[in-house]
Amino acid sequence: MTAEPTDARTTAVPPDAGAASPGAGGASVLDAHLAGLAQALLSYRRCDGLLARWGTELAGTLTRGGRLLVAGNGGSAAEAQHLTAELVGKLRHDRQPLSALALHAETSALTAIGNDYGYDHIFARQVHAHGRPGDILLLLSTSGTSPNLLTAAHAGRETGLRCWAFTGPTPNPLADAVDEALAVSSADNQVVQELHLVSAHVLCEYVDRALTATPGAAAHPVPAGDSRSGPVRTGVEVVLGAEPEVEPR
Repeated sequence: MTAEPTDARTTAVPPDAGAASPGAGGASVLDAHLAGLAQALLSYRRCDGLLARWGTELAGTLTRGGRLLVAGNGGSAAEAQHLTAELVGKLRHDRQPLSALALHAETSALTAIGNDYGYDHIFARQVHAHGRPGDILLLLSTSGTSPNLLTAAHAGRETGLRCWAFTGPTPNPLADAVDEALAVSSADNQVVQELHLVSAHVLCEYVDRALTATPGAAAHPVPAGDSRSGPVRTGVEVVLGAEPEVEPR
């Protein structure tokens, strides 16, 4: 049985109630895990429309010189960094690199902010530093209750970013704090994280399709040795001077 989302901002995957617990009923750990994942996948198809719309919006933001900021804790941090790698690098085919930052990957800033301002602010301060109005902030959490992600969501709204989240079951504070959320209502955190990874891949696929559908948006592959990655972002630049000419040998 499936349930319709109760909040227009949230697309929820109905809970996998009654899924076998690992090893229950004589099933192997693998069989039990796959059964829970398979049950969640049946209703997960409802998220396709949301991911398609997000992919189109994200592609437009990035090709206009905007940026995607992503953050999570633990396994969600790994998935957030996986997502940014697909955008800066490529998912399937070569294309213009897209600006995406995993905030937890900046370890020096992360530890300095945590030490000076507290762990709850490790992402929020970076959102204020790197985010610009019109950028997109995507936060990943299985629980939807992590204080540092909630603080980041509030910082994103204050800075004028469009805020999205991948979460576990709703209601949860993070889903309420962002503009829109994709909520996987499984009781198993492992299943939630696995479908968050699927969501990341599908989102990137829709980004690439949107770029292909828009003439010139996908741009051309960056030539070898060319460090340009699209429109120039405002910020601080340090110029050390021109490189000296090298005499031929």
